[in-house]
Amino acid sequence: MKFRKTTVDDARGLLNFYTDNRQHLSPWEPERSEEFYTLAYWQEQVKNRAAEMQEGRAAYFVAVDDAGNVIAVCNLTNIVRGVFQACYMGYAVAESYQGKGVMKALCEQVVNYAFDELQLNRVMSNYLPHNTRSGNLLKSLGFEQEGYARRYLKINGEWQDHVLAAKTNPSLV
Repeated sequence: MKFRKTTVDDARGLLNFYTDNRQHLSPWEPERSEEFYTLAYWQEQVKNRAAEMQEGRAAYFVAVDDAGNVIAVCNLTNIVRGVFQACYMGYAVAESYQGKGVMKALCEQVVNYAFDELQLNRVMSNYLPHNTRSGNLLKSLGFEQEGYARRYLKINGEWQDHVLAAKTNPSLV
């Protein structure tokens, strides 16, 4: 298994990841159009993501297996500088890799990147209250619950409450 930033060559791998895990991920994500499951969509996405990374607005990572298949994703988005120095972290793991430590290992690397490379002060991540796996993952990574937001995001076609969590950079004072 290998962790790395996404590249423009990852369109097919990301398409396969989301297509293969469509049912598994649907309870935790926004409703997706049929276009989302096309190569053309992902070719455009990886170009846009490359531009976002170049501009310092986001950072996108994947975990790949020995055959090069994408098995997990972790993204830092909405990077804000100035007095805030923060971002949001989102993540997903293939159903067949749940409970095997892949997601924790990738998220640890991404949080370290946010703090060490980007010198951000905080990484925020929010999860559905009934998603105990996600809550346990964030807690194991040192995230603390900071709040509860009602009807926060439209997930799987319904406005859903979210637990708000964050981790601050211990090396910044």
